[in-house]
Amino acid sequence: MCPTCRQPIGQCVCNTARPVHAGDGIVRVSRETKGRKGKGVTLVKGLAVDDAELVQIAKQLKVVCGSGGTVKDGVIEIQGDHCDLVIGHLQKAGCTVKRAGG
Repeated sequence: MCPTCRQPIGQCVCNTARPVHAGDGIVRVSRETKGRKGKGVTLVKGLAVDDAELVQIAKQLKVVCGSGGTVKDGVIEIQGDHCDLVIGHLQKAGCTVKRAGG
């Protein structure tokens, strides 16, 4: 028995690959303050990579911006208004990037 999913080892679903977040090939970068007591964050949506690679990209973006951040539900959140830095870094990495929302 798997201790995590409580299934027989042959039917364990814990180590299966998570689905890649679907996207239209365009990465959208926006700024949002909802539910954060007025504190702004930069959101990066639409990266069609798996969770492990998404965490690595978030780590690189946090270093570039000199700020904290996290990955939630396939969306990278960087603390502060760093849209221009994030867009520049992602374009250098070869992504098609658009600024969304205002």
